Amino acid sequence: MSDFFSAVVPWIVAVVTLLGVLACGVFLWVQASKKLKVSLDENTNSTGHVWDEDLKELNNPMPRWWMGLFYITVVFSLGYLIYYPGLAAFEGSSQWTSTGQYKAERAKIEATAAPLYARFSALSMEEVARHPDALSMGQRLFLNNCAQCHGSDAQGSKGFPNLTDSDWLHGGDPETIRVSIVEGRKGQMPSMQAAVGGTQEARAVAQYVLSLSGRSNNSVLAQLGRETYKNVCAACHGADGKGNTALGAPNLSDRTWLYGGTEKAIVETIRNGRNGNMPAHGTLLTAEQIRVLASYVWQLSNVPEKTSALAQ
Repeated sequence: MSDFFSAVVPWIVAVVTLLGVLACGVFLWVQASKKLKVSLDENTNSTGHVWDEDLKELNNPMPRWWMGLFYITVVFSLGYLIYYPGLAAFEGSSQWTSTGQYKAERAKIEATAAPLYARFSALSMEEVARHPDALSMGQRLFLNNCAQCHGSDAQGSKGFPNLTDSDWLHGGDPETIRVSIVEGRKGQMPSMQAAVGGTQEARAVAQYVLSLSGRSNNSVLAQLGRETYKNVCAACHGADGKGNTALGAPNLSDRTWLYGGTEKAIVETIRNGRNGNMPAHGTLLTAEQIRVLASYVWQLSNVPEKTSALAQ
């Protein structure tokens, strides 16, 4: 059925569009063919419409130059539909597409910017992270592409990782960061409510999780939740709660929490799960731009002299 609609709908759009334009032309012709005498006698040529007590509308024909403008719009519409792909079933004589124009403009921009990034290609990403010019370029790339989620200071917010600390879900080395930018990341924790049990059981697991990071907790509930954690949560987060970068499973033994580290937030995570998505940027940025960007992100939490480098 979907194949039928995908084949028929473009033709329906094309026919309706052409009929609409032609109907406008026919309507103009019919109106222009009516013979009306121009008269200023408001008594014999009035339409009966009166405004402000004495302003009357007369039934005079529109000026020919005005009608000519309408005819021009009809002709222009037909020419436009022939040249551009205004009809869904016809690609247009110009072969123009928005995708093609985007690719052409992007290729032009990339060709202009390529020499600016080429000088860093021989350097390791750690060396790029110490280059003042590369940092400046990486910062602009970050602000244009990453700051919307991670913040202009890269410290993130609820659901968006802080890139200035040492806590990394998938690993914080330059190459892993580059892969994250190119391919994106999808972090998903399914709802564990059925496996954990009711509200009280979820609270007990939450209290045990709090104890893993040394936070204040209810020791009685924490002991009750310990066994459930080992049976349900340890497969991803580890028996010691230190997480698994291969799976993107967070470290529960530190005090860095993506969605909040309170009992309420943890119980909500257990009940509803979490679904985080970082879109891939491999098609939005060139390989050289991503390399510089990854180096910039890496140095936010790894290069001690980052402040002095940025100031140069």
